[in-house]
Amino acid sequence: MQANRLRQLRAFCTTALTGSMSRAAERLHLSQPTVSQLVKSLETELGVALFTRRGPHIEINSAGSALLETALPLVEGMDRLPETLRAKLGETAGGRLDIAAGESTILYLLPEYVKRFTDAFPGVDLHLHNVTGRDGMKMLRAGDVDFAIGSMIDVPDDIRYVPMFSYEPMLITALNHPLTRQEDITLADISRCGLILPPRHLSTWRMVDIVFHQHGLRYEVVLEAGGWEVIKRFVELDLGISIVTSICLRADERIAAMPVGRWFPRRSYGAVLRRGRVVSPQARAFLLLLDPDFARHTEEAAATPAAQRQRPVTADPDFTGYDRSLP
Repeated sequence: MQANRLRQLRAFCTTALTGSMSRAAERLHLSQPTVSQLVKSLETELGVALFTRRGPHIEINSAGSALLETALPLVEGMDRLPETLRAKLGETAGGRLDIAAGESTILYLLPEYVKRFTDAFPGVDLHLHNVTGRDGMKMLRAGDVDFAIGSMIDVPDDIRYVPMFSYEPMLITALNHPLTRQEDITLADISRCGLILPPRHLSTWRMVDIVFHQHGLRYEVVLEAGGWEVIKRFVELDLGISIVTSICLRADERIAAMPVGRWFPRRSYGAVLRRGRVVSPQARAFLLLLDPDFARHTEEAAATPAAQRQRPVTADPDFTGYDRSLP
């Protein structure tokens, strides 16, 4: 690949990922006119416009999207050539790894794996970004993080989701709540109690709403609260009951917990990656700690035509694409 062609493609890919030539210039440590000229010269050589320009705003078009799918792995592969070579030689001694995840994932799922990773690769500069699903997806698409860890309901075409863990839905109540004295709790019994749920725009609320409506039951949300720890504290104070995921529960907590998998779906957590992006050696090492079969899953996904990819419809946690994320 000619050096100038690589510069052109790097400028184009960075512009496409960030959605702005000025932001691309900042990331590449170039001037905005230089990035603009590189993109324009690439368009001239290819004989096709890659962006739709509306004044100062640009938007990638179909030709640009097709080129991005082809060029991004090449550019990232060249940029990561030294560390990829070291990984092939059995060395993953340095570099940087950025992971996006919601608070629940960082708090309950990742600590064990972060510990194992930092012990095995002390030279890697690891950054955990505590973000909502919407912001995490933006960071993933812009190339600001290597991958996200969470769960998804709807998987966009440009995203690959690899489920790795599955957890049981649980009803939690105060220790002295009347439901704790019933032998056979029904969904109707639950619907008659005041619920404490995460904010309405998050997927827990959506999931609860779907289940109750499917069974023709009314319910009342008495309190909105963000984060499982906050919700568990209010439940402990008997301000209401809640539906949570078993991942957030500990044996020493002063709350009662009962499985409700008869009505509510299990939650899967896994890796959220952007299709077409090169998985860095550092990212691959972390993902293999999470799931030793990660490589096989991704190879199978890559071999499946886009039209045949099935989207998970019962999964979901801190990271559910766009703005639907659990606390």
